[in-house]
Amino acid sequence: MTTVPTNAPVSQHKSYSMQQLAMRKLRKHKAAMISLAFIFLLALIAIFAPAIAPNDPNAQDLAGVYAPPSAAHPLGQDELGRDLLSRIIFGSRVSLIVGFAVALLSVFLGTLMGLLAGFFGGWIDAAISRFIEFMLCLPVLALQLVMSGLFLSSDAAIFRNIRENFGNSASVIIIITIFSVFGWMGTARLVRGEVLRMKNLEYVDAARALGASNNRVMWRHLVPNLLGIIIVSATFDVGGAILGEAALSFLGFGIQPPVSTWGNMLSNAQEVVLDKPWIPFYPGLAILFTVLAFNFLGDGLRDAFDPKSRH
Repeated sequence: MTTVPTNAPVSQHKSYSMQQLAMRKLRKHKAAMISLAFIFLLALIAIFAPAIAPNDPNAQDLAGVYAPPSAAHPLGQDELGRDLLSRIIFGSRVSLIVGFAVALLSVFLGTLMGLLAGFFGGWIDAAISRFIEFMLCLPVLALQLVMSGLFLSSDAAIFRNIRENFGNSASVIIIITIFSVFGWMGTARLVRGEVLRMKNLEYVDAARALGASNNRVMWRHLVPNLLGIIIVSATFDVGGAILGEAALSFLGFGIQPPVSTWGNMLSNAQEVVLDKPWIPFYPGLAILFTVLAFNFLGDGLRDAFDPKSRH
């Protein structure tokens, strides 16, 4: 009869949490990791814009109107002789502020509405779901144009006070508000569906049996398990907000000069797009790469948090 040594090594399997497994999958997603590095670099550029920009973004040089790229102005100068590189660098600040602020507000509102609808059900779910459907049926771009134009030009006291108190930042605040009002419905539908699936699971029943209140069940037990889809939704919201702000600014209803944004830089370059293609090319390239980066990161996060993914 053989005996097993008491000091024989025991096979141990390291367990990982859902978040750890998601991060392991994300690190294997090359496009998402490259995008994350690009976003991190862009954030550093935005934070340290005054130190990085070679010139004052609003300094005018009428002798250099539409000047081509040169040693002093690597990307050329615009219709007022302003340095394009400096304006693009400072424009990254506005794009990221708008993108992250809209994503934060939209995700918060969408999570709250979806959580209430899915958890309580009944007439609360019906009312919130019908309201979401109503919002999704609205012509969003047209309403954004009307609301932006109203807020930026109305003589009503409330709008005039906003413009007077916040100065050049007023249009940024207005755009963030408008995009947040119309940007939460997708997150709400995703959260509602997940809550409907999770609220009858065993760990929720166990929490109820131990006397947990509805608020504790929602915020302590359900919301932590919703972080995956919330983060993914927020990532796509950032890209969508940056693109939407650029579109509104291009049409002249977005963030107003002298604040530098990639969208109003494109708008100012409309008349010379064929004769001086470098004027719209660089801000357009900045929008393209930034939105693609957030979309690729969103794809990577979606795959990482998907339990069926094999990445």
